[in-house]
Amino acid sequence: MKKFEFELSGLSGIGICIMIGLCVLGNCVGDSIEKMADKDRYVTVKGLAEREVKANKVVWPLPYNCVSNNLDELYNSVEKNKNTILAFLNENGISGDEIILSAPKVTDREAQSYTPDNIKYRYQAESVVTVISPQVDKVLQLMNSMARLMKQGIAIGQDYRYSTEFEFTLLNDIKPQMIEEATRNARAVAQKFADDSKSTLGGIRQANQGQFSISSDANTPQLKKIRVVTTVDYFLK
Repeated sequence: MKKFEFELSGLSGIGICIMIGLCVLGNCVGDSIEKMADKDRYVTVKGLAEREVKANKVVWPLPYNCVSNNLDELYNSVEKNKNTILAFLNENGISGDEIILSAPKVTDREAQSYTPDNIKYRYQAESVVTVISPQVDKVLQLMNSMARLMKQGIAIGQDYRYSTEFEFTLLNDIKPQMIEEATRNARAVAQKFADDSKSTLGGIRQANQGQFSISSDANTPQLKKIRVVTTVDYFLK
């Protein structure tokens, strides 16, 4: 009888150990599942940063045309107009290293496959004086003073091939600040979401900087709007 009781009590001790082990294991598994669930909880937000900057470079083409029935006279006209334009630019603060001259493009109208009957001049020369300058304000003033060239007999052509372009070339200088601002705005949105959902905002799960875009209005092309949107995933606890 005593031997039987000893064996029974021994088995009870083993059972208790097994039960304790199962409880510990269950708690560990439960904690792991809870941690895994926490890792799956996150919120995706976007942060925007915008800035308006002024162009620091302008490309200003000044195309002009000359016509004649004599090639020598045509050449002289091209040179005269070129020199007049250069004088106009130099007198108004545009230096020679800011000017590019293109070779004249001469067209023999009578050699074309289709020649209108009312052609008055056989030869036409097209040439372009291009200003590439950081003096954006100066060029804007000159663009509004083109009537001075017209008074000297030069009509600057209006051609879609030679449109004026304003550029901002210092994007790399402001990228870090804008990315920081966009990320800060994204975190503010995520914090608001966490507060509303009674959660605690954790660290960054994943982030995408996004692309910088530069745009301008047709009426004020010298003013550029720079924009970047970052997408960030934040863990929630």
